[in-house]
Parts: sequence; C-alpha cells; structure tokens
Amino acid sequence: KTDMTRAFIGFIVAIAVLWASNAIAQTAEPQPAAKIVVDAPLAEPLSRGVVFIQYRAENLQIVPVFGAKALDVSPRIGHLHVAVDGASWIWAETSGGPIIIAGLPAGPHKVEITPVNANHQPLDRSVVVEFVIPGGKAAK
Repeated sequence: KTDMTRAFIGFIVAIAVLWASNAIAQTAEPQPAAKIVVDAPLAEPLSRGVVFIQYRAENLQIVPVFGAKALDVSPRIGHLHVAVDGASWIWAETSGGPIIIAGLPAGPHKVEITPVNANHQPLDRSVVVEFVIPGGKAAK
C-alpha cells in the first residue's frame, strides 16, 4: 500500500503543478506597450544628402525574426516598417541600428516609421520624420 499511496500522491502533485503553471501562464501580466522614440536626422550627413535617423525602441527588441510563434516571445520582439515619401512599398528595418537612406533628390521628404510585431501588425502609431535634402548636394 505504501508504494501505491506514494504513486498516487506523486500523481496528484504532478497534476497540481501542471494546473498551476498553466494558470500562471494564462494570467501573466501583459507586457508594457511598445513604442519608438525617433530623433531628427543628423545634420552633417544630411548636408551631404545622406539621411541618418537614430531611434530607440522601448519594450520592443528589434530583431530579424518573423512568424506567429515569435509573438509569444518575452520580452517582445519585432521590427520597424519604413516608408519614404508615401511610397506604397516599405522595408523592414531589423538591424536595431540607425535608419540610413541615400540617393534621395534635393528637396523635402518624409519617412514614416512604424513599430510592428513579428507578424507585421502595428504595435504603436507611426512616427513621421520630415527633413530637407539641401539643393545640389543630394547623394548620387
């Protein structure tokens, strides 16, 4: 009887541990909201027609990981969607470094930056950075 009792108690403890861990996983605190803080382009490179936009992600690690399973990673991972001058196409910024753009013509420009999760769903509002490439000094 002693072995049977121990086995029964072990079984009950194992069920209780599984139930508790499942309950904790379901009631875990949500992560703080993700956002990005974007600086104005650096003046010196801009004077040469090159745009360097530095940013800082809060509650979001910028990495080149994609897909539904990545949504469960904690702390949260994602990337940025970047669009230039209202273009219908975007690129995914996954380096975590500054956004660098060269070859724009002289004149005013806008870069829209959106933090997104690994499934490309927005995590916060887009930030629009406006700047002017000086005349006659645009990168070629």
